[in-house]
Amino acid sequence: MTLSRFPSLLLAASCALAPSLAFAAPPARNILFFLGDGMGPTTITAARIYRYKEEGLLHFERMPHSARIKTYSNDAQTTDSAPSMGSYMTGIKINNDVISMADAKPFGPRKDANGNASIDACPAGNGRAAATILELAKAAGKSVGSITTTELTHATPASTFSHVCDRDMAYQIAAQVVPGGAGYNPALMDGVDVLMGGGRNHFTPFDAAHNSKGRADGRDLMAELAARGYTVAADADQMRAAPPGKKFVGIYSDVSHLDYALARRAGQPALAQMTSKAIDLLAPNPKGFFLMVEGGKIDHALHDTNVKNALAETVDFDEAIRTALEKMEALDPGLRNTLLVVTADHDHTIVMNGYAKRGSSILDIVRNVDDGAPARDADGKTYTALVFGNGPNRPHQRADVDSAQAQADDYHQETGVRLKGETHGGGDVKLFASGAGAGVFKGTMENTRVFHLMKAAFGF
Repeated sequence: MTLSRFPSLLLAASCALAPSLAFAAPPARNILFFLGDGMGPTTITAARIYRYKEEGLLHFERMPHSARIKTYSNDAQTTDSAPSMGSYMTGIKINNDVISMADAKPFGPRKDANGNASIDACPAGNGRAAATILELAKAAGKSVGSITTTELTHATPASTFSHVCDRDMAYQIAAQVVPGGAGYNPALMDGVDVLMGGGRNHFTPFDAAHNSKGRADGRDLMAELAARGYTVAADADQMRAAPPGKKFVGIYSDVSHLDYALARRAGQPALAQMTSKAIDLLAPNPKGFFLMVEGGKIDHALHDTNVKNALAETVDFDEAIRTALEKMEALDPGLRNTLLVVTADHDHTIVMNGYAKRGSSILDIVRNVDDGAPARDADGKTYTALVFGNGPNRPHQRADVDSAQAQADDYHQETGVRLKGETHGGGDVKLFASGAGAGVFKGTMENTRVFHLMKAAFGF
């Protein structure tokens, strides 16, 4: 990453790789990039009906510009989250499981001395770091932030600020955001200004009794960040109390990701609250800011074939977008200097099927349009309006599903092809945009082009 030590060269090198763009709109001072992980078109439709019924709209669906995004990765028709987010952040196609690196191949699973998944280092010569839009914004003097409902080291947030050959290198990803520490990513200069998410175990030392998934190297990265001037928070109250004018890191779960919105424990902030605080901390910079916001647990619920949590997480994500739109409109009337982009990294195999009566709960079994009676399959069994193309829930012989069962928080929808876990889908996803320069997002485009359009909006 030799270029990363020289911000002007970093910007110049990235500009040399960009296609020629006719960008008539004035540059945006701020960009907010929202990523609904796994939020494909059917999930959006189902969440809209879940929250507002058929005739309603989610807040981000009211944004005036939209596009379809192709999601394939460098080596696969169906992408995983790492290369799809990396394409948005770097403008290049990346191999599955690789974080913001060109020509790298995943290194495969390893374990540390304590038996935890860890990969100490990528093999020499295995790929090269690709500059991210967050790094370019930092080089231009802007404030930058990355916030998520997943672990802070997970594929989506990691792709904004780190470069590793395998997404499972969580402990190394964590080290890349600690200014001055071993393994730090120097392209981040004096550090990412706002970081929020889960997975504190990747930042704190191993302890057999109290932190069994902690760091094998014994480093306390939270203490190192505090020593570098960061305000460190572990819950919503500490987040709200964080003073302006300082860098901030909030990690709101000891281990793993944040809770689902339907089961959020006391002390964990909602994504909308995290977004509001991040804007408060970033917006005072007169040169502007870049903020990435991920609704990451949409994906987790879909992999679990649990539609109710997936839809609730999508609504929670939409509330974060509504909060951002309102705050930015107050700070920048008409969004003359602010671009907001909302999209997804990939689809899932969820489908909406049958001919359900309008007004029915989207989580319910399919009911006939004429009389509202349960519809039945060829074997005379009831079925739900939402099912999955693959996953673990394919019985050898189907049984009736009733409404109470189908609409329970813990219900897992049935699947077609039997697999151990539900996979991503390879279809296009939607993109919505509003504000400065948003009009260029239209038609069907590669996910890599989104990076170049955002870079052009920044005037880079």
